[in-house]
Amino acid sequence: MMSFVSLLVVGILFPAIQAKQFTKCELSQVLKDMDGYGDITLPEWICTIFHISGYDTKTIVHDNGSTEYGLFQINNKLWCRDNQIQSKNICGISCDKFLDDDLTDDMMCAKKILDNEGIDYWLAHKALCSEKLDQWLCEKM
Repeated sequence: MMSFVSLLVVGILFPAIQAKQFTKCELSQVLKDMDGYGDITLPEWICTIFHISGYDTKTIVHDNGSTEYGLFQINNKLWCRDNQIQSKNICGISCDKFLDDDLTDDMMCAKKILDNEGIDYWLAHKALCSEKLDQWLCEKM
């Protein structure tokens, strides 16, 4: 009985990470302040995020000994820290913070990446999101 009570208390005190599968329009609303940042339009961001993470905040991709986290697929070698590899942690944040539904820190780090690496950090952008962007607009905004 004591084990059950302990588990219940732990579950209440430390809730699970709240991940979110966004829709195009929900994400457009949340990311509206990124429109035009670094000359990247909101439809470009929406398209790029769709192709790299499917609008899913809990997306984790393992690639060539590193891991990419969240909507923006932020890499653990340079931008965030986890317990897998030594990181420069340029954004000064734990990688697991990119797996929740609060995109504030994700957007701050994405802007830092854009400032340092440019939009080509996200390979999907050039290949899939640099033209014909009407389908990525949200009419509900």
